[in-house]
Amino acid sequence: MSILGAVIVPHPPLIIPTVGRGRERDVQATIDAYRTAVEQVAAWNPESLIITSPHSVMYADYFHIAPGQSASGDMSAFGAAQTRLTVEYDVPLRDEVIRRGEAASLRVGTLGEQDPSLDHGAFLPLYFLREAGVDCPILRVSLSGFSPLDHYRLGQCIAQAVEALDRQVVFVASGDLSHKLKDDGPYGFAPEGPVFDRNVIQAMASGDFLQFLTMDPDLCGHAAECGLRSFQIMVGALDGLSVEPTFLGYQDVTGVGYGVAVYAVAGPDGNRQFGEQCEMIERARLAEKKASENPWVKLARLSLETFVKTGKRLERLPEGLPAEMTGQTAGAFVSLHAHGQLRGCIGTTGPTTESVAWEIVQNAISACARDPRFVPVGAEELDCLEYSVDVLGKPEAISSPDQLDVKKYGVIVSCGGRRGLLLPDLEGVDTVEQQVAIAREKGGIRSQEKYALERFEVVRHL
Repeated sequence: MSILGAVIVPHPPLIIPTVGRGRERDVQATIDAYRTAVEQVAAWNPESLIITSPHSVMYADYFHIAPGQSASGDMSAFGAAQTRLTVEYDVPLRDEVIRRGEAASLRVGTLGEQDPSLDHGAFLPLYFLREAGVDCPILRVSLSGFSPLDHYRLGQCIAQAVEALDRQVVFVASGDLSHKLKDDGPYGFAPEGPVFDRNVIQAMASGDFLQFLTMDPDLCGHAAECGLRSFQIMVGALDGLSVEPTFLGYQDVTGVGYGVAVYAVAGPDGNRQFGEQCEMIERARLAEKKASENPWVKLARLSLETFVKTGKRLERLPEGLPAEMTGQTAGAFVSLHAHGQLRGCIGTTGPTTESVAWEIVQNAISACARDPRFVPVGAEELDCLEYSVDVLGKPEAISSPDQLDVKKYGVIVSCGGRRGLLLPDLEGVDTVEQQVAIAREKGGIRSQEKYALERFEVVRHL
């Protein structure tokens, strides 16, 4: 047995006394639970620690593992520069994880480090672990924009590397829960916040790790969660192992959820291999959604898949399309999502082809191959894509942002020949000020420049 156990812990800086300066008493229950967790880690006496952190450098398409021989960090960003520590990295273990990750076709490595110092997501657990007498080499692993299954597979690679090197390790999954739990909290309130936290707490307490892999991406996004992907890597590292869960506590007094749990490994368990179960659930969900697609979305899918498979555009439209698709013109946007993350979005603000249908055909290809934020969609991704099509109404000039509504209207910001557009009802865009600022930035228009506003409505097809 190489993985001795795992812990889930939060990382609020205020629980360190030099940062909290008395405010830490508000979350004393979390501090007490933390100390209980790290005392268990100390009792396991690990040779190395695996720490996953949401606050190290993160890439959409790459798992970053901290390079070098060692790292230092402090709490200067939180007013306590005197609180600092240094750790050694387990270099052989890092090399073995990367080797196994690459063999599993995961994009993982040490490239792209932006700041070698310990981020606070790793610092907080290490601070309490040092307090408990745990001082061993670590592996610091970042999260990514990849799917829950890819995070799970990285965890499996970590476990395989640990086994190959005969290390005795403990997995530390650092992560807060929802950041949207209270109106007076730092991030405000969203109804999805408490729902997300209830689901996570139930999974933490029961050891039902499948829940970590199958949570609704929309729920997670609206809840502004922090640590779920950290927990997903942990689930992969514990793949096929029986665990004894000990839930130590939860608090939400700051408007952010803090949960603490300990998992002692009890031995092998073939029923706790969650990857295949997750894949089956996801395939069924996508098949059900695909079966319910309307003609607008079906045409976007057909156009994209034809282009990816053949390199050519559709030569003719399918028969039986509604008249509003073939007999009208309009601008249209095609958006692609994979595993709850944006995978491409391109559109036209007004008609550029002979019909809405051909507008969709054109823009589906652009969304998959010409969005500069993403690499082109590959054939292996086709079964994972989810589509939405927005057909734009005619823009109308407005004199004030007061005439906007982020749920109802999209906005076009213009200055000279520069234009920036933002669709309505987008996740994370909650105010008119945000909407206008994002559209302005997309158009390269500075805030001090004089600009014109237009609004438009859309019909969204999912």
